[in-house]
Amino acid sequence: MNYLLEYWHLIQNKEIVVGYWIRKQIRNLVEDLDDPRYIYDTTEAHKRIRFQETCCLQSKAPYYRKPLKLMPWQKAWWEAVYSFKMADTGLRRFNEGLLEISRKNGKSSMLAGDGNTDLFVGEGGTDICCASNDDKQAKLIWLEIAGMRSRLDPKKAITGQNLSEIKNKVKDITIFRISSKTQNKDGRNISKTYLDESHDIAEENGQSEIAEACERSMSTKDEPLFLGCSTQGFNRDCYLDKKIQYAKQVINGEIDDIHFIAFLYEQDSEQEVWQDEASWEKSNPSIRYGVKKVAKLRRDMLRAKVDKATRIHMLTKDFNIPQSNAQAWLQLEDYDYATPVYDLEDFRNAFVLGAVDLSATTDLSNAKLLLMKAGDRTKYIYSHYWIPESKLEASDDKEAGAEYTSWARQGLLTIHDGNEIDITQIADWFGKLAKAYGLRIYKIGYDERFAKTFVSRCDEYGFDTERIEQGKALSNAMKLVEADFHSKLINYGDNDIDKWCLRNCCCKVDEYMNIQPVKIAGQPSKRIDGSVTLLMVYETYRRYRSEFMSQLK
Repeated sequence: MNYLLEYWHLIQNKEIVVGYWIRKQIRNLVEDLDDPRYIYDTTEAHKRIRFQETCCLQSKAPYYRKPLKLMPWQKAWWEAVYSFKMADTGLRRFNEGLLEISRKNGKSSMLAGDGNTDLFVGEGGTDICCASNDDKQAKLIWLEIAGMRSRLDPKKAITGQNLSEIKNKVKDITIFRISSKTQNKDGRNISKTYLDESHDIAEENGQSEIAEACERSMSTKDEPLFLGCSTQGFNRDCYLDKKIQYAKQVINGEIDDIHFIAFLYEQDSEQEVWQDEASWEKSNPSIRYGVKKVAKLRRDMLRAKVDKATRIHMLTKDFNIPQSNAQAWLQLEDYDYATPVYDLEDFRNAFVLGAVDLSATTDLSNAKLLLMKAGDRTKYIYSHYWIPESKLEASDDKEAGAEYTSWARQGLLTIHDGNEIDITQIADWFGKLAKAYGLRIYKIGYDERFAKTFVSRCDEYGFDTERIEQGKALSNAMKLVEADFHSKLINYGDNDIDKWCLRNCCCKVDEYMNIQPVKIAGQPSKRIDGSVTLLMVYETYRRYRSEFMSQLK
């Protein structure tokens, strides 16, 4: 049996769907079977595959206490890694591998099975490292190995473990873990490393501290094996990006590195994700075998079509399509729509909410009111902006689309003399509107920066203020604003400055699908202050929705 050839036949016969990089790599490996530089000896690989499928019992439902059943792509991977030998030395050809694969395709169980195989039938006297940037992530594979060990050797006849190490006491084999938090990353004599989820590993001076530490610790071995395995992430120009670029150059023959192997399960385009469900297998090779559930993926795709955070997260994690962690938040059609003209007189004596985004010198300052009517789900947003006179002729701002003089003539913007804004006048704006229209201002959201004077002035008016942190704390508000824009439930009076700030605003997404507003990278003059204030007034609304809605007339 040759699992590599079997996998190639499945690809050629179109019994499975793969992308360009897998097809190219498997073709290269099949051609290498006839290369006189190599010997293809499957003895070790097949022994390891048999052990995994017989003795490595899994820990999670629906496969609890069931042995691993390796899929064709997994068997092809392990066979290639362990079977290619150098003809002149007899040593294993590959000492570094990279597996790029979408989430929920069984990679953790697969790596744990390999580690558990080493623990019981591997070479004695070896140290094996489970590494990741995050300690929790590094622990995942280690814990899975620990679980497999305990189910195979429950009485600890030949193996055991403590909080940091798993050991074969007879053969002196140790499996441990390290992360960015590990104090001493050097000083080990490692034979094999599993580097998991390297997408969030940053580089300093072109190097990764964790990866470099592991590679240094393997330098004395004749047959070291460094295996990286990761989904895509949100950081660009990081360790994973550079490693994938290197892998593609190797696969294409641009770099002659015969000791490096990579299986890159990627989509060939984003367009095919939305148009051809069958293409999903390119980045999800386990979907055909029911490991990753296609029904769940379909449901998530429906949400991704209307929710920006979900879309970015899915394209990255489920389809390995690189996304920046800062993407344009809204499309023009999301917020540039016709709305009825309204006047504050329409809200006389109304119960309202407010928010401010304050600055001292360089940025815009903005204040907003959120108003609603009983029986009307629309949020009416009333805004005003302030900027120091010194910024009027700023060339960078003009190039970024700022039209401060024109906006001031429209009454949307107040220009302060000199180089700074009088923060007390922003609080006075709320006071004047409250007096002129009888508005009952319930809460005014603010960020702590520059807010001491503002809060003090609000206290003089008797306004209650609510501290709201920016960043991830605005995630839920940002998702609600996006949904309301899609439903055309926000009437911001077609304010040109608001529109400019919305156009400039990007959203940054993290691993947990939290989002936050950020400026366009490298373009600080494209201001987003109005967008931030909108999110803050929405967050104020979220916190006090019940009280606010009960007062509507």
